[in-house]
Amino acid sequence: MSALRSIKARSKANKMTAERKSFDYMNPVVASGLPRVNIPLVRASTESLKGFGELVSDYKNHQVEIVTWPTQGWRSIDVDTGDEGGHTDGIFKFWWEGDVLLGENESVNESYLLGWSKEPSEAKRDNPKAQRDQLLMWHANYHPDGAQLFYPLDGKPFVAAFAKPGDDMTPADWVTFYFDGTHGICIHPGVWHEAIIPLTDNARFYDKQGKVHARISCDFGKEFGVLLSVPLHE
Repeated sequence: MSALRSIKARSKANKMTAERKSFDYMNPVVASGLPRVNIPLVRASTESLKGFGELVSDYKNHQVEIVTWPTQGWRSIDVDTGDEGGHTDGIFKFWWEGDVLLGENESVNESYLLGWSKEPSEAKRDNPKAQRDQLLMWHANYHPDGAQLFYPLDGKPFVAAFAKPGDDMTPADWVTFYFDGTHGICIHPGVWHEAIIPLTDNARFYDKQGKVHARISCDFGKEFGVLLSVPLHE
C-alpha cells in the first residue's frame, strides 16, 4: 500500500473512532522510524495567506475574531450575545534546547514540546552542535472559537505551518510560510496550526486569542503514521 493510500485509510478509520483527546504536551509518545511528509515552503504575503490568516503590522489594534456560539436548531443567537467571552493575551516564548523546540504560552498558562530537528529517539536537549534544517512536527490543532494572533516582539524571522479548515485534513494539505520578522500573523478561526517556529535560538511573540480556548487536535503519528517535516529556511 502506498504512503498516500495508507494515510487515507487511517483518516477513514479515525472518523469511526473519534473521541475526546488528552495530551501530555511536554512528553509526547512517538513511535520510532515514522515516515516523514515534507511540507512545501512559500513566502508569507497577503496573497499567499488567503484562507489561512492575515499579516499583522499593528498588533495592538489588529482585530482578533471571536466566533459566535453555534445554535442548537433553527432559532438564532440573540444580537450582542454568544461572543462575549473576550480575549486573553500575553507572551508566547519559543526556544531551542539542542535538537528540541519548546514553547510556553503565558496567555493560557501551558508549555509544549513542539518537535525535533532530527529523529525523536535520537534527539538530545544538550546537543551543542544541533543541525536545524527541519522541524519534525508531531501535533497540530485548531481553535473553533476564535482567531489567534502572533507578533514577533524581537523582529526575528520565523516560519509557521498551516492547513485550511476541515476535520478531514491530511498531511498533504499543509503549507509552511516564511516570515521575515517585520510582520506577525493572525490565524483565522478553524485553521490548523502548530505554534511558531523561530529560525533563531529563541524568540518572543505577543499572543492574543479567544479566552474560551477550545482546541481540536491531531496527533500525526497516531492518526496517520507519519511526522510532518517543516523546512527551516527562507
